[in-house]
Amino acid sequence: MKKPQHTQGTNPKAPKPRKGTAPSASSGPEDRSSRPSQARQQASAAPAGAHISRRAADRLRNGHVWVYTSDIESIAAPSEGNPPALLPVADYRGLLLGTALYNPSSQIALRLISRDAVDEAAWLTLLDSRLRAAIARRKPLLSAGTNACRLCFSEADELPGLIADMYGGLVIVQLLVRGLDSAAVRKTCVRVFREEVAPESILERPDPRMRELEGISAPGVAPLWAAKPNAPLTHTVFRLNDLEFQYDANSGQKTGAFLDQRANYVAAAEWARRLNATGRALDVCTYQGGFALHLAQVCRRVTGIDASRASLEVAEANLLANRERLSAEVDWIEADAFALLRDWSDAHEQFDAIMLDPPAFAKSKRAVEGALRGYKELNLRALKMLRPGGLLVTCSCSHHVSLAELEGVVAAAAADAHRRVRLLERRGAAPDHPVILNIPETEYLKCLVLEVE
Repeated sequence: MKKPQHTQGTNPKAPKPRKGTAPSASSGPEDRSSRPSQARQQASAAPAGAHISRRAADRLRNGHVWVYTSDIESIAAPSEGNPPALLPVADYRGLLLGTALYNPSSQIALRLISRDAVDEAAWLTLLDSRLRAAIARRKPLLSAGTNACRLCFSEADELPGLIADMYGGLVIVQLLVRGLDSAAVRKTCVRVFREEVAPESILERPDPRMRELEGISAPGVAPLWAAKPNAPLTHTVFRLNDLEFQYDANSGQKTGAFLDQRANYVAAAEWARRLNATGRALDVCTYQGGFALHLAQVCRRVTGIDASRASLEVAEANLLANRERLSAEVDWIEADAFALLRDWSDAHEQFDAIMLDPPAFAKSKRAVEGALRGYKELNLRALKMLRPGGLLVTCSCSHHVSLAELEGVVAAAAADAHRRVRLLERRGAAPDHPVILNIPETEYLKCLVLEVE
């Protein structure tokens, strides 16, 4: 374990935040001549805040922003009333690391929002500027043919727990951490969205699982803001890659549609055209027809499978909205993907192109082993049904399943199916879902584009 470098100077304690200011955290390493007992005394004497382990401090200094409950060595916070939304964070020696959103009920108890000491006023100023910067990065991605995108992607935009998606005139907001659950945060978000993208409605849509884990209050039924308060827009048609899709804010998964696959939809259709895999195509776990409708531009017949009848009803509405742009015969089947692919592969059904885009099989590290079995089974069945020279696009949106693990199970499935598979592309989420190298959790979507011989 490396010892702190020797430096001349003092070892400052975590300072109290001053209103409207942002003191620097880079006051120099600890004096090596200080005894451990002195360091502990300094840490214990520090103002209200959290002191974290060396491991957690190193993680923050390396660019991450999370601190787990197990890495908190001590907390000095008011014992009465609700816990503070913001808390200074210091290392085990008392050196300030920054300010974090705090939730004592969460496994991720601290989410760093600044490397300085900031109060609520300074935090709201940061929220305003960072949200505007996030939106500015997305505006070049929008066009007449695409008026939907993710406007803010949580930690990837330096706003932990804040997700915002735009579908045409609708902005859908999710506040996924307790520290964001305030009227001031909502007011700031509404002001920025109104000024930057001029939506018709701004709605908050909770994630039930995160609400329970974080102890977040239930949002009101009314929109956060609406141009027409007496008849707020909650349903719209948005455009993605020159195709039209339905969006209903009162239904759907996550915030409503899988915007992260936008670029992969286009790539799938393009690779099908390049490989001349334009006969019969299959979209497994089609949801609302994303891959299927893009393939219908180049293939002669497309089948979409999903276990959700409600999703397939939306997929059918999307098909009707785009019928004039599509050349393929398209049909939908409500079924369990595992059972149907097993039956079809045993019956020697054949396809020219197959898309596999299942939901997250591993929502925790403990679930990875079972998830890999599921991915292998789906890929094995798909490989058995592909004609020589066919296209396989296989995806995983499970963060806990690495790219190497996904490639490993596809290779194992190819061996079992006695098929030779050529990797054409490794892909990820669309550019509006940026990846921060120091925060690996921001990279969750893996997409392999494969030619099957």
